Amino acid sequence: QVLLAESGGGLVKPGASLTLSCKSSGRPLSIYHLGWFRQTPGKEREFVARISREGVTKYADAVKGRFTISRDNTENTLYLQMDSLNADDAAVYLCAARMWELGAFEYWGQGTQVTVSS
Repeated sequence: QVLLAESGGGLVKPGASLTLSCKSSGRPLSIYHLGWFRQTPGKEREFVARISREGVTKYADAVKGRFTISRDNTENTLYLQMDSLNADDAAVYLCAARMWELGAFEYWGQGTQVTVSS
């Protein structure tokens, strides 16, 4: 089992950048496929980006070219670099982990709030 804890959220102005972190404890992060999701009130959880154990990445169209997902297995940390933020990016961001690349994400963090406002 792995425990995930996000950090780095906050209030930023449109056009700003922010980097989220997801620190794991328990089993090493290197054995998991990882992802970032986001959720706003009244909407379903939305996929943002994922990164495989091997480092292969995939992004939602809404964030492609603006967000970058990365992992540091030596630090057991997952990152999400977010650039050119806009109001539509405001949400609670959650990191997740799964053992199997095509399976459901089994482990979730509690989330970190990102607010974009001028």
